[in-house]
Amino acid sequence: MNTEHENHKLEKRLCREVGRAIVDYNMIEEGDRVMVCLSGGKDSYAMLDILQKLQARAPISFEMIVVNLDQKQPGFPADILPDYLTKLGVKFHIENQDTYSIVKRVIPEGKTMCSLCSRLRRGILYRVASELGATKIALGHHRDDILQTLLLNMFFGAKLKGMPPKLVSDDGQHVVIRPMAYVAEKDLTRWAEVREFPIIPCTLCGSQENLQRKQVGLMLKDWEKRFPGRVENMFSALQNIVPSHLMDRSLFPFQTIRATGEASEDGDKAFDDEPLPTTVPPLLSDEPDTGGNASSARTVISISTAH
Repeated sequence: MNTEHENHKLEKRLCREVGRAIVDYNMIEEGDRVMVCLSGGKDSYAMLDILQKLQARAPISFEMIVVNLDQKQPGFPADILPDYLTKLGVKFHIENQDTYSIVKRVIPEGKTMCSLCSRLRRGILYRVASELGATKIALGHHRDDILQTLLLNMFFGAKLKGMPPKLVSDDGQHVVIRPMAYVAEKDLTRWAEVREFPIIPCTLCGSQENLQRKQVGLMLKDWEKRFPGRVENMFSALQNIVPSHLMDRSLFPFQTIRATGEASEDGDKAFDDEPLPTTVPPLLSDEPDTGGNASSARTVISISTAH
């Protein structure tokens, strides 16, 4: 199969997955002014690229303005993004804020900088969104980011909490959306190569190879390599929550449940092993799905191969 055909299939898949996420979570509405946050990494470049393609054929009218936060990192190539965006012909705003000096001053040498950097960046972007009159703030997080967050919160935060496709910002003033919530990182890596985005690496973190997020990401990649379909199943599980079979008393009234005398499909088969699939499904097709949510578009793999 030739490269051009493969690239076309990839573009279709990216547009389909981003479009599906936008519809499923009502991310963008008529008249929205979407602030597209561009960092210079592959994910945010791809988000802008795909949103432009969807904007051109969307049944609704919405506006986009691209925002980059120049954090004054030493050696940061400040001309790359303005040049790229000017050639692209999109509205953009470069916000100059020296968060680098703050992070270096506050965080001890050798400690992880991401948390403080993220908080500073978030506050600045919220302010800019208000100044620009943005109704939505679009971030470039993808499916793998969401799963990494889920596992990080489980392992280190003792919470069953992920990264939602759409939420109200912590200051209560903005709606944050993640249009690439359904997109696999491997597809974004390929698309960045196809489109030859001028990638700007984040040098603030230096060589912090032991960041927990990076380690969890490597674990997910290893699982997907050894047990194809496992990551897909984990992501689908985020959309198939059964509160009665977890342990959160605020989500389900465990204290007050009583026997009803009636059979229920949701009942716990206390002495049974849960039935699991026994066959491995065919590979997922690149053709448009026939509707429904992410879970209906995927098939559960054989769990017996994934121990």
